[in-house]
This record gives sequence, structure tokens and C-alpha cells, in this order.
Amino acid sequence: MKENAKQQNNIAKPEVVLVLGGARSGKSDWARRYVEDRYRKPYFLATAEPNDAEMQQRIARHRRERGPGWGLIEEPREIAATLLELKRQSRADVVLVDCLTMWLTNVLLDEGESGVERRTGELLAVLRDPPCSLVLVSNEVGMGIVPEYELGRRFRDLAGWLNQRAAAVSHRVVFMIAGLPLYLK
Repeated sequence: MKENAKQQNNIAKPEVVLVLGGARSGKSDWARRYVEDRYRKPYFLATAEPNDAEMQQRIARHRRERGPGWGLIEEPREIAATLLELKRQSRADVVLVDCLTMWLTNVLLDEGESGVERRTGELLAVLRDPPCSLVLVSNEVGMGIVPEYELGRRFRDLAGWLNQRAAAVSHRVVFMIAGLPLYLK
């Protein structure tokens, strides 16, 4: 059955799947299993940068969980251009982007809100006409307490808007809670 699903997806139109959830909700694990069950040539586009020991440990854990069958691209900011380049090279039938909120953090801190708006527009253009199937992981950060600091509140708002816009152009949207998927779209 797994092989049939993989074969069918190779001839199907590319899909865009958005996987949302809070910290430790199971969104990355669900997204990885979803890709492994359906695709032959998966790529992982990592947006995190290993700036401290804890992040280095997270990245190492993700690598172990994926195993050797995955291609890897580490790109903290230029994800739209990277996805288009993959299309030109025909290297992947699916790309798992993990995660949009880390990407948003990188862009916001390096380029400010104008960079966020520009890069979000570029990403949405790719999502509307995906080069291959895409599975996007993003954090739902607006369900907790209101951040004390202005930057935290601004980030929360920008993440919420990014998720709304990505959900609007996605074919499927899954919300993860306590390791369980809730299918929204």
C-alpha cells in the first residue's frame, strides 16, 4: 500500500500541506511520517541555525529521525528561491520545510518587517504554483499568553498572519495537539 501511495503521488499534481501546532505538539514527527509514507525523493529544508548547544542538539535529533533517505538543504532565509532552484534541478518530489516560524524569526531579526513582507510574498507565490509537493511546518504561537515585550507581540502577530496566508493557499491544513492530528482543510 505504501508503494502504491508513493507511485500515485509521483504523477499527481504537487500538493501543499501546512502542519500547525504548539511546541512539542508532534507537528514535525507527523510531517516527517506523512512525507515518508507518500514520496520517494524527499528533501528537508531546515530553517534553523545552530547558534547554541541546545539548537545543535535539536538539529542532530531531527537528522537522526529522518535517516539517510532524505536530501538536506539548510537555508534560514532564502526558502522561496531555494524551492525554485530545486525545481530547476528536478531533485525532489517533495520538500518538508521545518519551520516557517524559525524562518520568520530569522528574517524579522535580520531584515525587519519590510523583509518579512517581501519574503512572505515571494513564498506565497511559490506556494500558489509549487515546484513539487511541499509540507510546511509552522508554530501556532497565538494561543498562549500575550508576550510582555513589543518584539514578542509583533512576532506573534506576524506569525499569525503568515499562517493564515499560508493556510489560504494550502491544499491541506493539519493542526497538531498532544500528538494527534486535527484536519482543518
